[in-house]
Amino acid sequence: MKTKNFLRTFTVQFVTMKKIGIFTSGGDAPGMNACIRAVVRTALRNNLEVYGIYRGYEGMIEGDIVPLTSASVSNIVQRGGTVLKSSRSKEFMTPDGRKQAYDHLQSHGMEALIAMGGDGTFKGASVFNSEYGIPCVGIPCTIDNDLYGTDFTIGYDTAINTVVEAVDKIRDTANSHNRLFIVEVMGRDAGFIALRSGIASGADAILVPETETDMEYVARNIQKGWDKKRGASILIVAEGDEYGGAIIVEKDLKSRFPDKEIRVSILGHLQRGGNPSCMDRVLAARMGWAAVKGLMEGRNAVMAGIINGEVVYTPFEKATKHHLSLNPELLELADMLS
Repeated sequence: MKTKNFLRTFTVQFVTMKKIGIFTSGGDAPGMNACIRAVVRTALRNNLEVYGIYRGYEGMIEGDIVPLTSASVSNIVQRGGTVLKSSRSKEFMTPDGRKQAYDHLQSHGMEALIAMGGDGTFKGASVFNSEYGIPCVGIPCTIDNDLYGTDFTIGYDTAINTVVEAVDKIRDTANSHNRLFIVEVMGRDAGFIALRSGIASGADAILVPETETDMEYVARNIQKGWDKKRGASILIVAEGDEYGGAIIVEKDLKSRFPDKEIRVSILGHLQRGGNPSCMDRVLAARMGWAAVKGLMEGRNAVMAGIINGEVVYTPFEKATKHHLSLNPELLELADMLS
């Protein structure tokens, strides 16, 4: 009985609307499908029609829009990627492109949007909103976890677990041959994936864009490990590290340790795929529900996030300009454990 009362509390529409659209944009992230499912079913519960916009802003421009039903999102909660597909649209960056997108939304009677993506997605939504006034709530979906206004973004937990699983396997062969492995992970501008996965996988050094890389210090730590007969060594390098990434690090270390076997493993897009973790599925469900609820409450140009277990709404401008910083305690911990 309590559950029914709780659900009834949040099925009251505060803003009168009938049709909303949802799209995924930019890089895909595990958990997007779970979030699409939550948006569609929450909207339908509140008597809203939902339209799926395929291929993000590109599909909006081309009118690739279809109605979604509860059946449309059945059996997708466990799937990686995005059933709505995604793309990066240069045309949407132009006034003509945005005008075409607006016209297609109008032709379908769409009154509000839910945008799933990261920094670029929300910047596009912000410009579109300022020009045409269509209410929009964003949902943070990026494996990089670099958006302000939420503790975790959808896809991040799955990505770091994918990295840890891969590094565990790499360590097996590294131990068998007493090799030094340099593992490059995603993180063009942020080291969140590298830092947490490095700590979890017992890396001997973690190189991230947010801190200056001191190769002398890294080399000394590696040598200390060999002096203690540790055998294999693992370095985790974020692709955006200012020193230049795994290939440059490999060249540097080969010049310092010419007699050692050094290998590079670049995990790349492996980190984007796969079944979302339990944490990502639940996070996606909560954020999808919160996004629809935000639209119903009249919120606009905001990102739905979760901080300290509570739903919060952060303006697009703040979410995209105020990027998260790495936790200094985790940086200290990583150094100590290495």
